[in-house]
Amino acid sequence: MSFFSEKEIIQLCIEKLANIYGSPARLLSSQAIGGGCINHAVRISTTAGDFFLKWNATAPTDMFLKEAAGLNEMCLANSSFLIIPKVIWSKEVDDLPGLLLLEYLQPAIKTSGFDEHLGRGIAQLHRKTATACGFYHPNYCGTTLQDNTWTENWPEFYTQRRIWALIQHIKASRGMSSEDLKIYEKLVVRMPELLSHQTVPSLIHGDLWSGNYMYTTKGPALIDPACYYADREMELGMMQLFGGFSVQVWDAYQQEFPLQEGWNKRIHLYQLYHVLNHCLLFGGSYGWQAMQIAKEYL
Repeated sequence: MSFFSEKEIIQLCIEKLANIYGSPARLLSSQAIGGGCINHAVRISTTAGDFFLKWNATAPTDMFLKEAAGLNEMCLANSSFLIIPKVIWSKEVDDLPGLLLLEYLQPAIKTSGFDEHLGRGIAQLHRKTATACGFYHPNYCGTTLQDNTWTENWPEFYTQRRIWALIQHIKASRGMSSEDLKIYEKLVVRMPELLSHQTVPSLIHGDLWSGNYMYTTKGPALIDPACYYADREMELGMMQLFGGFSVQVWDAYQQEFPLQEGWNKRIHLYQLYHVLNHCLLFGGSYGWQAMQIAKEYL
């Protein structure tokens, strides 16, 4: 793929905006903003409005298409408390970089009551359900491909399509001792017993750490999803793993959609997926952390 400058990527979007809105669009200004650790990102102000644009020439080919699909799915939850940015355009990596063009959400200065709204909004998102666990297609958590093949049984889905899939990836790319592998094999055998509580597949954001929500002038917004239908406690594991969600968020969630008894005893087990994913992506001490969680449930 040829190299394309920021100016050329923006111009590509200006031309697309003209096609979408049926009238010429002109760039007024652009400003670099945070786009996460792997993407380029800018705010572009145009005669058609303000937009958030991010792009990547080396990302998985369809990564932005799958992110756009997740945003659109979350919109269908019709939460009265959450803002989901509108997808304007997404494209895959080809001769040009992959990109995602969204409505621009202005960060809020006054955020009184937003913690409560965020908690209630996440709970409302989780009330959107499906008849099986999974999603309509694979997608990505970071750059890790997620197998979302529809599966009726939640323990089977979590065991095979999340934990065991990552174990195999880590073993192949980073190596794993036979002793550690045996521990994970024992955990897999125990999983149906550990996850014997009743579950209904709920729509989850899938990667909900503090960097993937923002407080905007319209209210709390969710961004950068890795959506699928799962036990909703899966979401709470990631929320708790790195912190960043206040007591008010958790209390509001419980008021809006009370959790089953024992959810906090399963929280580390659900964090295991994200710790293993960080091990796969970054290495370091995440492998040790994942092993401590596995041993906790044996």
